[in-house]
Amino acid sequence: KAFRALQDAGVLELMTCTATHGFLPLLRSEPSSVRAQVLTGAANHEKLFGSPARGVWLPECGYYPGLEEVLQEAGFRFFIVETHGILHADVRPRYGVMAPIACANGVAAFGRDPESSRQVWSATDGYPGDFDYRDFYRDIGFDRELDYIAPYILDKKIRIHTGFKYFRITGRTETKEPYNPEWARNKAALHAGHFLGQKEEQIARAAHAMDRPPIVVAPFDAELFGHWWFEGPMWLDFLMRKTHSHGQHVVLATPSDYLERHPTLQKATPSASSWGFKGFNECWVSGENDWVYPQVHSVSRRIHELVRLFEGKPADSLTRRALKQAARTALLIQASDWPFIMKTGTSREYARKQVCDHVARFNFIEQSLRTKTIDERKLGALEVLDNIFPDIDYRVFK
Repeated sequence: KAFRALQDAGVLELMTCTATHGFLPLLRSEPSSVRAQVLTGAANHEKLFGSPARGVWLPECGYYPGLEEVLQEAGFRFFIVETHGILHADVRPRYGVMAPIACANGVAAFGRDPESSRQVWSATDGYPGDFDYRDFYRDIGFDRELDYIAPYILDKKIRIHTGFKYFRITGRTETKEPYNPEWARNKAALHAGHFLGQKEEQIARAAHAMDRPPIVVAPFDAELFGHWWFEGPMWLDFLMRKTHSHGQHVVLATPSDYLERHPTLQKATPSASSWGFKGFNECWVSGENDWVYPQVHSVSRRIHELVRLFEGKPADSLTRRALKQAARTALLIQASDWPFIMKTGTSREYARKQVCDHVARFNFIEQSLRTKTIDERKLGALEVLDNIFPDIDYRVFK
């Protein structure tokens, strides 16, 4: 509701994502599932926020040529790609990533600015690694004596992150100094001013060679601000205030703002790309997780077949419920988080179990539909377990 209020006040533009963040380049062989991911995400956004999204965040910035056709069908005006998606377009981009390009059907592609990414995201070269900022990894759940924290953890034995962090980054050392909020606040203000100055220089360098104002596209994971980088929201606040009061050549704008002011774009198709390791698909299909995709593709084909099987037939309410649950389950299987977690190794067994459980649930629902033996009690249990998208239209998989 807070985001919607800011949107309705005209100070925030909300983009959407696909239904379950499915990595679309590896779903390309199943076009009905690509369409289901995109259209379900668009419909759910409009339901929740009261108006359609004009832009879409492609999961992991994963793009392949031709995807823009589905994006246009969903009503999207623009999307964002990784830097090399623009630089390696089929036609050399005249302005690099300092201006969007338009696919053949008119959908605009904005390229991520690599300089902004390095400054704000990198813990080694960017602002979040400054020695005066709060150290994310040092938590009293591991730093203090067990007797001290025992009354505040579930079993009084297993150490956990409490959220109480006493230290600043200090340096590349295990010996940390206490966190000083005033020092951190001053650094956030200093870094906001530095970032603004860097963007003004960057824009000035590009402007003399362009027939329109350059745009610097700076997208970041929201979890950076306040989570990994505790002072991140403070930095954003300083940046917006400094831009408003001191910015000489920089104006804060959304992609839609830019397209309204500069609707004529160079025609070019971005290259296949993502912002994952090495810039393509390797992160989501490698030795640790490649077993997932035969399962994903099998379920994607079968949900398509199921929907077509019942097309045009009058379905009773129980059958419709089963088809909707099959659609939900198929979308959950396609989530890019599962192979990503397997690749990084953070919770590999959890991700493996999620995929296997969802596949088993889909198999059960499919068998029930094909044999016309739907057990309403068991179906109800699955509806409780996987209750995403209550208003899903299963026909989107057709």
